[in-house]
This record gives sequence, C-alpha cells and structure tokens, in this order.
Amino acid sequence: MATLNRQFTHVVVEQTGEPSVMTMTQSTLAMPTAGQVTIKVYAAGVNGPDIKQRAGAYPPPADASPILGLEVAGEIVAVADDVTQWRVGDKVCALVPGGGYAELVNTYAAHCLPIPTGYSYVQAAALPETFFTVWGNLFIRGGLKAGETVLIHGGSGGIGTTAIQMASCLGATVFATSGSAEKCQYCLEQGASVAINYNQQHFVEPILEATGGQGVNVIMDIAGGDFINENLKAIAVDGRMVSVSMERGAQANVDIFRIMAKRVVWTGSTLRPQSVANKAQIAQGLAQYVWPLLNNGEMSIPVDSVFAFSQVVEAHQRMESGQHKGKIVLALQAQAD
Repeated sequence: MATLNRQFTHVVVEQTGEPSVMTMTQSTLAMPTAGQVTIKVYAAGVNGPDIKQRAGAYPPPADASPILGLEVAGEIVAVADDVTQWRVGDKVCALVPGGGYAELVNTYAAHCLPIPTGYSYVQAAALPETFFTVWGNLFIRGGLKAGETVLIHGGSGGIGTTAIQMASCLGATVFATSGSAEKCQYCLEQGASVAINYNQQHFVEPILEATGGQGVNVIMDIAGGDFINENLKAIAVDGRMVSVSMERGAQANVDIFRIMAKRVVWTGSTLRPQSVANKAQIAQGLAQYVWPLLNNGEMSIPVDSVFAFSQVVEAHQRMESGQHKGKIVLALQAQAD
C-alpha cells in the first residue's frame, strides 16, 4: 500500500451560515482503513445536503468526515491491504461519506464505480450521489418496474434529472413537476412524457387525466409539506410513495383514510447514514442495470455549471438560486474536463 504522508487542501466551515462562511485550509491525510481506498479528487459534485450541512441543518454522522462533499471523480492513489477490486491508478467516481470538497478523500472500495465510457471527470462527478439516491429509493424501496407509471417532483434538479432518465430508460412512463415553463420543457427533454408547472396548476388533475383516472404507481417526492395529500390523490391503488426530501416542509396533515383505501405504501430514506453494506448493495445494482446505459450513451446527465475549486462560494450560490438544471460540479484539477 502506498504511503500518503502529505497535506491536502479542502473546504472548511468553521461557523455554519451563508455560502461566504466556506474557506480553504489544509489537513494531513489519514490512511485508508480496511475496505477503503484513497482518491485524488479531480472533480466533486455539489448537492442539496452540502447546502444544508453548511447552513447547520444537516450535521454529518459521527463517523463521517466533517468536510463537505458526498461525491467525487478522480484517480485511486492508495488502497487498503484487503481491497482487491481496485488498484492504484484506477479512475473512478465514488460516493463518499463526506470529504468530497478536497484534493484527497478516503471512501469505501465498494462505493466506487468505474468512470463511464467517454466521460470526463466533471461528468463522472455528477453521478454518484443522485444515482445512489434514485436507485436506492425509486427502484429498491419504491420497487418501480418497467411498464409502470411514476411521478417525479422537482424534475429539473439533479435528483429529478437522474430519476427521469433512469426511470424512462428502464421502461417506466414518467410524469414530472417543476416550477417554470422552461424547467418543464427541460423535463420533457430528459424523458418525461408529461411535465406540469406546479406554480400554474395543480398536478393532480393532469396526472389523473393522463392515467385514465387510475393515478401513478410510484411517486418520488422531494417536496413534503402540502404536496403529500395531493400525492395521495394522484397515486394509484397499491401505489408506493417514496420521500427523499422536504423542500415544502417537514410536516404534513395527512389524510390517513386515503392511504388505507388505496393501500398505499409510504416509505423514504436518507442516504448518508445508511450502512456501508446498504450502499454497496446500491452500487451493485447501479453497476448491473444502470452503468451499461451510461456506457452506451442511453443516459447522459446534464451538467448545469462547473466552478473552479476556489469558486465554491459561487457554486453554492448557484445551487441556492434554484435556477440550475442538472448538476453543479467543482473542478479541482486542470485535468477535470
């Protein structure tokens, strides 16, 4: 195993708050422990949980790095003695338990995936967090199958874009909501059959009309709040609703009888606190069913914008503006593109 006895630069948040609280500092790298690899980071994805952690609303698990960043792409520069599936020099993208906004990061070998054919580091860094989230929730917990219908809220964001493409490529009929006509058009371009501007009309009626009054089989909900009861009107009998965020509020006044009458299964999860084994299972599913779609070009997640590592404040401001379509990525090395 290579020795990495050097310092590395990373983002630090000494006091939670606005994007301007982020600065750069240096730390000494810890060697990878059992089952882990060390990655030299060329690009890192920016995600909603990063924003919440910076603001003090989403503290990292006790055993995770406090450094922001949950997904990276780069080159493996060290492996633990028990790691056999990766070697020094392999180019990967990976889910990380924290520490992505850094020149070097440790993560589990089982949470790494090869960079898809023809992808740059920037493109690859836009994949892990949303792909793990969508596969784990929409396909494992929600059980979405080919031939079914699915409603995806927030279709123009990173999770929404990934969910629309993945669901449509794997044979589901996709309906999406977003907050503007431009973003709805974007959802249609990603593979949605119907896109509804929730700022101009309720989504329930168009969904029922498009499904012959039956409703959708699965709903992937990032909204929470007042959308929950509306979801229950738009969902089919024996439908499954999966909550992955709460952008419209953490509390909902739920019509319990509607859940009972339609035999709805309502589930959800957060990704970061899940076990190493659970995340490895998600990675295996992605490798088997989704990575072939990336390798042959059937899926291609748009990158909204790329910021230099020194522009991390601007990257967070772009995320918080709500104007992005697709993923936001930090380029840490000149070779990232």
